[in-house]
Amino acid sequence: MSDTYVECLVKAKDPVVLKFLKYVLYGLVALCVIGMFLNPILFFAALILGVVAYFVSMYCDSEYEYLYLDREITVDKVLAKTKRKRVATFNVDRMEILAPMNSYHLDGFKNRDVKSVDYSAGQTQPESRYVMYYEGGQKVLLTPNEDMIKAIRNVAPRKVFMD
Repeated sequence: MSDTYVECLVKAKDPVVLKFLKYVLYGLVALCVIGMFLNPILFFAALILGVVAYFVSMYCDSEYEYLYLDREITVDKVLAKTKRKRVATFNVDRMEILAPMNSYHLDGFKNRDVKSVDYSAGQTQPESRYVMYYEGGQKVLLTPNEDMIKAIRNVAPRKVFMD
């Protein structure tokens, strides 16, 4: 059995609301630290706001890592380059189709009412996201590189399109 290994790391688009919240929390922490000399209770407020700001900033800096190994696609979410969490595993044999977002091959799948999950980099120009329909009940958005698409296509040539 040939073990093909391809890894791809994609920076996820940061939510605007979380970015705004992160900077607001940093400002509040700074104000509490300055005001701490007038009122000692503000030390605890600064400590609590600092912890909340830390966790919000972790979720602002997130990446997705795609790993293809032995007919299996694994998606991990990496938070702030320190914490890794496995979010999904997909078997290529159970995949129905993998095609670019604007491909005509997806026309037969457009009217399906399926659960959609987004593990992509967000809106990119030009469009580089791929859509994968998995087991008939799940639509997955990915942003794989060309090497990963070629490796999956070698295993399932009738299910993977690169147009």
